[in-house]
Amino acid sequence: MLKNMKKLLSESMNKKRFIVSVSSLLTLTAAGTAYGAYEVTKETVTLSLDGEEQVIRTHANTVDEVLADFEIELREEDHLSHSLDAKIENNMNIVWEAAVPVHIAIGDEQEKIWTTLDTVNDLLEFKEIDINEHDVVTPNLETEIATGLEINIEKAFELTLNVGGKKQQVWSTSTTVADFLKNQNITLGKLDRVEPEVDQEIVKDSIVNVIRVEKVTDVVEEPVSYAVVTKKDDTLEKGREKIVNAGKEGKIAKHYEVILENGKEVSRELLETKTVSESINRIVAVGTKVVQQKQVSRGNDSVAKEFYVSSTAYTAYCSGCSGITSTGINLKANPNMKVIAVDPSVIPLGTKVYVEGYGYAIAGDTGSSIRGNKIDVFFPEKSQAYRWGSKKVKIKILN
Repeated sequence: MLKNMKKLLSESMNKKRFIVSVSSLLTLTAAGTAYGAYEVTKETVTLSLDGEEQVIRTHANTVDEVLADFEIELREEDHLSHSLDAKIENNMNIVWEAAVPVHIAIGDEQEKIWTTLDTVNDLLEFKEIDINEHDVVTPNLETEIATGLEINIEKAFELTLNVGGKKQQVWSTSTTVADFLKNQNITLGKLDRVEPEVDQEIVKDSIVNVIRVEKVTDVVEEPVSYAVVTKKDDTLEKGREKIVNAGKEGKIAKHYEVILENGKEVSRELLETKTVSESINRIVAVGTKVVQQKQVSRGNDSVAKEFYVSSTAYTAYCSGCSGITSTGINLKANPNMKVIAVDPSVIPLGTKVYVEGYGYAIAGDTGSSIRGNKIDVFFPEKSQAYRWGSKKVKIKILN
């Protein structure tokens, strides 16, 4: 009986377990059905977040809700393919790219910019910053944008460069004369000068002068006049002279230190003088023999012809005068002689003449300015020559 009771109890318990199992199965089936229905209602969305792509299924209604699920905080400068209130649709592709901070410095002006652009060039175009071929941009325009990138822009300006007297217009971003010359590949010589000085700043429309300075030696040869040595000669009539040795000029070489600036001489200093050749004295024999001279007179000579000439006067002490006539008369030793300078083609040398207002004389000298019907009368004193002046006179040629 007890055995039967246990059997009945066991059967009863098994039935209850079966009922519970069936009930549990029904509950799980219902839940699975509900979950499946929930999953089916999700939308499939492709997300590209800062370059990382993933596919999600979501019940979010808007793009804003999707980004909120990923705890993404948007900046105004970020790139987002859709507006935040855009409705989520199946197979939607949402792209978000976070802006990164970049620093731009133009001279003393600095600016922090958030951007999603790709390169330095893209950013400068977006900011409408004009760059010409002379400007210097660091890093270069093709550099990709990265967080914290520092972009430095040196704006070029135009100025005048004068090197050795040759001017040209150039562009520069340099701040000092030294930097500018280095960028222009200009090397300064040891003596060269720069205006303004190398440590001075340059600005737009500046003028930079590079003065090329040279120090050279110049040798100049100059003649040395010979001395005139007189020797008494008793075989010559007194008042007559004879050149024994014509003499010869010597020569010296003067060595100068010359400073040139841009090829033009600005200073000259004599360093030394050297003798190239010695001068040779002129030797003149001076007559001492006394001979009684006949006075030139109208009574002794007849007049061959007479005519008018232009006349001037000179002395033995004029500039460049030796005091010795072309026929050898020493006017300094014979100051009272009456001598005129003539053009030998008009009045032959040695001709006796009578000059109106001057008296009897001899054509004993020539002059570079005495040509044609012109004579130059000799006076021992300058005051006499000045009084004579320049005038037309009658001259008589005597036989």
